[in-house]
Amino acid sequence: MYRRLLVTLDGSELSEVVFPYITVLVDKMGLEVFLLHVSTQEHDELMPLHQAYIERTVEVIRERVKEAGGKGNTESGEMKVEVKGELVPGHPAEEILSYIGNNDIDLVLMATHGHSGLKRWAMGSVAEKVIHGSRVPIWLVPARCKGEVSCGVWPESPLLVPLDGSELAEGVLEHVETLAGRGGLGPVKVVLLRVVESPVLSDHYFSNVPQTREQIDKYLNRIEARLKKAGLDVEYRVLTGEPAEQIVDYIGSGQFSLVVMSTHARSGLSRWVMGSVAMKVVSGSSTPLFLVRPS
Repeated sequence: MYRRLLVTLDGSELSEVVFPYITVLVDKMGLEVFLLHVSTQEHDELMPLHQAYIERTVEVIRERVKEAGGKGNTESGEMKVEVKGELVPGHPAEEILSYIGNNDIDLVLMATHGHSGLKRWAMGSVAEKVIHGSRVPIWLVPARCKGEVSCGVWPESPLLVPLDGSELAEGVLEHVETLAGRGGLGPVKVVLLRVVESPVLSDHYFSNVPQTREQIDKYLNRIEARLKKAGLDVEYRVLTGEPAEQIVDYIGSGQFSLVVMSTHARSGLSRWVMGSVAMKVVSGSSTPLFLVRPS
């Protein structure tokens, strides 16, 4: 499902929190890696330094991949996947989106903070624009979650999958099947989470969304059966309250390796769109987030 991984870097140590994730994804899934550093026009005089940075980073990643072994290397220990780096001038979000389209990228990995803590690459800036404009999944790694993934090893902690009952939200399920299966990061346990704002919702806009507890259980049982058929270990939880708060609190109550969720749901209305639930989850959680924009 994934072949080409784009990793965006801004030159800061905080943005390099993604390095262990690159190693794991190459080791587990054999992805081709493209490292991209965008130099803004006002820093043109520093282009040689930026070029040296990206070249050095390519070598660092190659060494990590080689040490990890796995699908990134042949049986003789030689690297069989490509790790490439590129420096381009321009505006970061625009150049990243252009690079995705021009290079058949199917997964983007980026830190949510960079430039020594300034929100240059934070939600609300570059990352938010990339999420809104990208047709491929975006894997966000908060800078504050350092150390949770060791070189070449994915933690046994489960994946959390928030759902709102809509078909659009279910667009994440094919990604969950890939990530949590033996051919991805797994086998990794999956926890489905449904948050309802009240025991019964009366909004006519959501008349096709499971509302009563009986309907919700039936809906989640269907999703659970689909994932179990794909060979995954699955369970579900139902909570009542404000969605973003409940999701963030639930993440904090346990250990999850990744939160997989849609950027749009409930018939396309901006109920779970960036700037609402997903945005609040990113801001309030130190757990990596895998965002999928439905077709």
